[in-house]
Amino acid sequence: MAADATKPRGKLWSWLDERVGLADLEKLAKKKQIPVHRHMVWYYLGGMTLFLFVIQVMSGILLLLYYRPSAEEAYESVQFLMAEVQFGWLVRSIHAWSSNLMIFTLFVHLFSVLMLKAYRPPREITWFSGMGLLGLALGFGFTGYLLPWNELAFFATKVGTEIPGVIPLVGPFFRRLLRGGDEVTGATLTRFYGIHVAILPALTMLALGLHLFMVQKHGMSTPPGVERQGGEKRVMPFFPNFFLRDLVGWLSAVAALAALAAYFPVELGQKADPFQPAPIGIKPEWYFMFMFQTLKYLPAEILWIEGEILGVLGFGLGGLFLLMVPFLDRRTARGEPSQLFAWIGIGIIGYILVLTYLGYTVSPTK
Repeated sequence: MAADATKPRGKLWSWLDERVGLADLEKLAKKKQIPVHRHMVWYYLGGMTLFLFVIQVMSGILLLLYYRPSAEEAYESVQFLMAEVQFGWLVRSIHAWSSNLMIFTLFVHLFSVLMLKAYRPPREITWFSGMGLLGLALGFGFTGYLLPWNELAFFATKVGTEIPGVIPLVGPFFRRLLRGGDEVTGATLTRFYGIHVAILPALTMLALGLHLFMVQKHGMSTPPGVERQGGEKRVMPFFPNFFLRDLVGWLSAVAALAALAAYFPVELGQKADPFQPAPIGIKPEWYFMFMFQTLKYLPAEILWIEGEILGVLGFGLGGLFLLMVPFLDRRTARGEPSQLFAWIGIGIIGYILVLTYLGYTVSPTK
């Protein structure tokens, strides 16, 4: 399709338009509109999360040029990267900080969608794919944590892979599947590396493609409270108006990442030694802390059932509950006012914040 005759284009534009259809893409970008209301600030979180994911991919590719996925060489390869490769320490710090910021924005995005009821029909599949992306992001964090093969990562992974092992019947199988054996060894490192750089990226691209397609198909959701107000609905073109605002947020994220990486570089620590006892105060990453702390608070037995088993099953049911929210919140689906699931979301947020705070400030004993 040729470009609009009223807008002269250069030879490069015409050449690309004939082959990839730039004019069609331009029309699509101009057609998309964003609702304008007092809650629209939450719309920027999805794009911010996507941008941080791109930073993860780019910095991860640079790290792969030097990383060697074996128990004998992993630690030394990271050490060489940080000490000898020009700006290697900076790339690794940006990768680590962007991972944390991506998961943070993903959590905030999830709960903003929950609070604004953007999971209403016909956006159920958008919600499902978003929940899947959250699970994949947590998988990235869990598998990537072990790759430096340092002391903290080794023992935290050992504790983390013990947790699914308590699930009745299938627990031991899942633990062996994760570890590549009965213990955390070099086989575990190699397995986590394969999952981190091949399996999870492939699944993420599929889920992300579905998620972006559904967002494009159904557009941005307007909160029920705004819809009930009636009146003329204000909109903003996605391109260039909304896109330029998104771009300002991305540039701010780059500045924040550069500052965090420069002033708070990620340390490597001591090399893992499986024959040494675990150091005192081993803790998981902050996004797993509320689950870790919950399991620590549970008694050894609850109604003749092991406490950890109930805890793991409870988190599994909690995740299933969140996944099925579009079908459970029937009143909102029918267009009736309902705040029940908004209050449930507030309760979940409060629980996560309190348990995470306790995990970093209190050390209870079971």
